[in-house]
Amino acid sequence: MSQISVNSLTFGYEGSFDNVFENVSFSIDTSWKLGFIGRNGKGKTTFLNLLMGKYQYSGSIDVSVRFEYFPYKLTGEQSALPAYEFLEDIKSGCEEWRVVCELGQLDETAELIYRPFCTLSHGERTKVLLAVLFSGENEFLLIDEPTNHLDRNAREAVKRYLASKSGFILVSHDRDLLDACTDHVLVLNRKSIEVQSGNFSSWWENKQHKDQFALAENEKHKKEIKKLRQAVRRTSEWADKSERSKIGFDPIKENDRSISTRSFIGAKTKKMQSRVKNIEKRIGREIEKKEGLLSDIERTPELKLIQLVHHSNTLINVRDLSLRYEGAEKDVLSGLTFTVKKGDRIALSGSNGCGKSTLIKALLAESGDTVRGEGIVRNGICNVAPGLVVSYVDQDTSTLRGSIRDFSDSVGTELSMFCTILRQLGFERGQFAKDISELSEGQKKKILIAASLLTPAHIYIWDEPLNYIDIFSRMQIEKLLLEYKPTMLFVEHDTCFRERTATGTIEI
Repeated sequence: MSQISVNSLTFGYEGSFDNVFENVSFSIDTSWKLGFIGRNGKGKTTFLNLLMGKYQYSGSIDVSVRFEYFPYKLTGEQSALPAYEFLEDIKSGCEEWRVVCELGQLDETAELIYRPFCTLSHGERTKVLLAVLFSGENEFLLIDEPTNHLDRNAREAVKRYLASKSGFILVSHDRDLLDACTDHVLVLNRKSIEVQSGNFSSWWENKQHKDQFALAENEKHKKEIKKLRQAVRRTSEWADKSERSKIGFDPIKENDRSISTRSFIGAKTKKMQSRVKNIEKRIGREIEKKEGLLSDIERTPELKLIQLVHHSNTLINVRDLSLRYEGAEKDVLSGLTFTVKKGDRIALSGSNGCGKSTLIKALLAESGDTVRGEGIVRNGICNVAPGLVVSYVDQDTSTLRGSIRDFSDSVGTELSMFCTILRQLGFERGQFAKDISELSEGQKKKILIAASLLTPAHIYIWDEPLNYIDIFSRMQIEKLLLEYKPTMLFVEHDTCFRERTATGTIEI
């Protein structure tokens, strides 16, 4: 057991407007199961890379352990090989038998490391690489979003596995995973960094209490400042009026005054002016106490959407549907039957590769998007209501590039409204000047979601919209869906989000 001490850490990317970290100090223990929480673009992955020594920084990071980072980056050549052939290349000293033992804890057999890596599912690949990660000793492990793109069963296996381990930092936006697998949290707040014992739920409860206290204190100081300023104004008026009466008087109207009265009035004025200065100092102290009270409060403005109303009550009708790709002998899915009516929010559930995204592409093709439905052969009934307008969020962000303005123009949204939605989703002003390809994966997903929200539609079809999206934005989107109740068909493996927002589930 040892400490990782961060002292006065300051780091910013070259050409960036602001530093990612500014004079940051904290300590963590290498025996902890540490959840790493923060908004997209706040620097979680950057901090892991700083620990790995990839960037130059000012300040110090004192460590006595070796770091190992997940996910491992594989070359195209390695991906074509079975995992046992490149174990030593990605992790020095990795022994095959240890990886096999770790796979057993993930409810998998050794067979996975003897198949070409590229033929494995997302879940199987993640399990193999996690088994490699945990096959060493005396290392502190840096695990960056291990459950993105994983289906429910794979997520459950990874959750059980990580819950049995210790000595790692886990970057994740999955609240269920953070609750199950962590005993401490490292949080990148808006203006500060904090380390706290407990999991996500205990931290979130404490944060809500802390935010309520800060808001109450802020209101108290605002009232005190207002009261003091009123006192300053009254006392200043009295002092000015007294000072004006010091010279010159009407001996008939003010027969009780004489020249000697002038010194008395001057002394009284000086006393009132001194009182004004004291009150102004008190105002300064109150303002100083007020400053910073709200700096770490996460403000999540309410999002809006405009849903079109279709004349038909049934928007999608699927009966005994089978789908396959041209040239393939085997169906991707078969015998599927369901309907989507106005007001339904239907979650498509199933393992990776079962055909959820293929079904979505087939539905998009029926609604007029022939490009996405190209190459899919359909048998059975797959009908969408005539004139149905669909707002779609793709799970793939790899094609996003160019400026925010260019993207806004390409999807036909008004730029100022588009930027407003992004600001509400946590974008900082400096990020609008970047090329989209330079943004984090979570920020790219927010761009797709913002475009969808600004597209009036009869139905919203979202394919894994929350991959890489931070916890606060997930809650924000949940609140939007529960308030506006749009008709939706979506794929999402985040258990909390699905349980809160879906009105029904289709198992594929």
